[in-house]
Amino acid sequence: MTMHQPRSDAPPPPARRHDDAGEGDAALPAVLGALAVFTSPGRLQDEHLAAAARDLLAAERFRTTTGLLTRRDPALSLDDAYRIQWTNVQRKLATGARIAGHKVGLTSLAMQQQIGVDQPDSGVLMDDMLLASGSNLYLGDLVMPRVEAEIAVRLSTDLQGPDIDAPTVRAAVGEVLLALEVIDTRYGEWRMTLQDSVADNAAAARAVLGPGRRLHPDLDLGSVEVCVRVDDDVVVSAPGSAVLGNPLNSVVWLLRQLARHGTGLRRGDLVLTGAVHASLPLRPGTVIEASSPQLPAVSIRAV
Repeated sequence: MTMHQPRSDAPPPPARRHDDAGEGDAALPAVLGALAVFTSPGRLQDEHLAAAARDLLAAERFRTTTGLLTRRDPALSLDDAYRIQWTNVQRKLATGARIAGHKVGLTSLAMQQQIGVDQPDSGVLMDDMLLASGSNLYLGDLVMPRVEAEIAVRLSTDLQGPDIDAPTVRAAVGEVLLALEVIDTRYGEWRMTLQDSVADNAAAARAVLGPGRRLHPDLDLGSVEVCVRVDDDVVVSAPGSAVLGNPLNSVVWLLRQLARHGTGLRRGDLVLTGAVHASLPLRPGTVIEASSPQLPAVSIRAV
């Protein structure tokens, strides 16, 4: 899968004009893969939701901020937040991006306490979010970026259904790898509701991928200790069990979430299972590395 390296000195992509995100928006492509949700998730019937989707996409493209959606509408539902998220994913598909997989966020107690929520959420990973280990991360491309270390998996077979358990997920894992997820908020602040996070694509910004390895039968992902270094200084170390008891449980959660809308995961999908620690700030010139005894390290330089 091609990995892209956005540059801060490049101009932001031109904004596509979307005067309406309602039934007349013929520019939106057919729903693909895990976007096959609701009757027509990209065609919002409520202009308030359509406006929220446009505002978030513009903030991401032009590196500006927009106000928390729940301040505009305290009654915003979780389903409507996912409609906003998937609408903007569809718009990215219309400009040539492709779906690389999913992220599960807010899976550790540390992250839930940091943001101010009490349950996980999920977002969609696009191919232009992916970076190879050792890449430069251009902070000027983002608004308020932070970084977190995760255990990621790539599936070797399709999975769908609310009753799939962790052993079934394990059998479907083609490879496992360490990843650094760069999260970003288009709201200009990190304290928010679950609905705000979901609408903003669960804060997905970049995914830095380490080398993949086959999931050895004797490897318990819950026991994988992930050590995070910033400029060679160890800043945090935490086990995979910090993620819902085991990273595979995160994939189970995601499958149940997708099953609510009649869809699932596909062969080749990458799943970031969630941070094992609270996110860390990013500063120019620093190198962030995540390592473990069982999996190859992953690193990135912030510039």
